[in-house]
Amino acid sequence: MKKIAVFSNMYPTEAHPTYGIFVKNQVGLLRSAGVETDVIAITDPQGGKIRSLAKYGKWMARAGFYMMKNRKKLSLTHAHYAFPTGLLSLIGKRRFGIPYVVTVHGGDIDKMAKKSARIRRLTADVLRGADHVITVGERLKQELISDFGVAENRITVMSMGVDQSVFRPLPKAEVRQELGLPEDAPVLLFIGNIIREKGVLELVKAFAGVKERFPHASLHLIGSTRSAGYVGEVEQWIAGQKIADITFEGTKPQAELAKWLAAADVLALPSYHEGFGLVALEAMASGTQVVASDVGGLPYLLGDRAGILVPPREVESLTGGLLEALSGDTTDDSGKREAVVREHSYDEILGRLLSIYGEIGRT
Repeated sequence: MKKIAVFSNMYPTEAHPTYGIFVKNQVGLLRSAGVETDVIAITDPQGGKIRSLAKYGKWMARAGFYMMKNRKKLSLTHAHYAFPTGLLSLIGKRRFGIPYVVTVHGGDIDKMAKKSARIRRLTADVLRGADHVITVGERLKQELISDFGVAENRITVMSMGVDQSVFRPLPKAEVRQELGLPEDAPVLLFIGNIIREKGVLELVKAFAGVKERFPHASLHLIGSTRSAGYVGEVEQWIAGQKIADITFEGTKPQAELAKWLAAADVLALPSYHEGFGLVALEAMASGTQVVASDVGGLPYLLGDRAGILVPPREVESLTGGLLEALSGDTTDDSGKREAVVREHSYDEILGRLLSIYGEIGRT
């Protein structure tokens, strides 16, 4: 196989270690298997209309020049997110005959494609023009078939996988001591951007109910707080209700996230929508119970007793799910959880990805 190019509008740096970390992990997986892989990505998560136009414009120009220069050396391109990233691969195919794979992560369909009729049309063009489409969940696959007319035989459901050398059970007492967490009190964890769509306000409200049963419990919110207005709204509610033991921990590198997941009793993921929910899989690999919204790819990941699913946006149901997980009176099945983790292991994901590349890539 010739080399491949990976396009992504999210990619981590030392300053932003979790920004698109799942793409970097997959690139590392490919390189470890001997696949020569170039990355053309956006590494700056900061927004603003002028700033965004500039960074996206430079990125697209850089990708276009790269494909023109390397068109004879590339086996294929792999775009993460249908829009806007997939447009780069679509242009590469139309201008230079380079086949491409696009991975749909959820937000590109649930949010981006709904912003305007034009974006939806461009998204459809990217999906229909792809030689193969990967979706991170079964629901996304069905949506692409029914709403975008993508042929079922060109779609594979496949997550980004979980690195079990990083995310694994660790001695709880030791990691709690290292992180400065109480040894015996319940520890609840949230990992993700602190934004409305992640259900953070509902989570802190549910935690207030948890405190009535477990007064020494703590809730730790890990993730970017760049949405200052929403963070302020959450902080105002916490202060108004005088709820103690809720901390904003900021962003963490992946190795430290693994320690937090191993130290926690419960990971809460109360999203309004979620393409797959990779952090839930990472929690499962760490041996930690997951309470999550019954949306997107989460029912497939956490169904059949692998976790606890609750309706989105319902504080009372979320409180009940968290209490169920903490009380030990739960239907959780650790054997099922381990089976799900094996299904999404890096070895399994790599084999399937290379098979797709082999089918469509130029030799």
